[in-house]
Amino acid sequence: MAGTEYTMPRAALDKPAKLLVVVAPFYRDIADNLIAGATAEIEATGATFDLVEVPGALELPTAIGIAERLSNYDGYVALGCVIRGETTHYETVCNDSSRGITLLGLQGICIGNGILTVENRDQAEARADPARMNKGGGAAAAALHLIALTRKWGAPRKGVGFIPGEGDRRIAGTSKDKPTA
Repeated sequence: MAGTEYTMPRAALDKPAKLLVVVAPFYRDIADNLIAGATAEIEATGATFDLVEVPGALELPTAIGIAERLSNYDGYVALGCVIRGETTHYETVCNDSSRGITLLGLQGICIGNGILTVENRDQAEARADPARMNKGGGAAAAALHLIALTRKWGAPRKGVGFIPGEGDRRIAGTSKDKPTA
């Protein structure tokens, strides 16, 4: 259904964010367009970014996992393009790279998935076109929205839920006035 797409307003961040853009540049021209879209979106929010390249789409989740453990980025943008070929390798690369990104996201890592999975080069060019839907920009926007949500929900809590209030530590089975430990 053409014309039914909705684009959310740009993410509003309380303070600038720093992202890592990880790109698999197998199709260099497509990757460059995805990078242009992602970096334009990142810069439009006042955020900053670093850019690294990996050999292929399968390495994107691994690189992001390594960066998450060893660096201090607020979020990540995964960019690449997988075009269907004559073998089942396409399914492996699409499924496993997407699964890896999803598993990292479920751990609370803010990731925008800009890995194009297409049938042919024309579809890839359309999805990376800076004048059209550029999925690199969409992936960066997704990462920035997740960063904003993380900051909103990760604010300091005072006595909410099971987190005791400041200075209010209790041991199970003891009264507040007479701690035994």
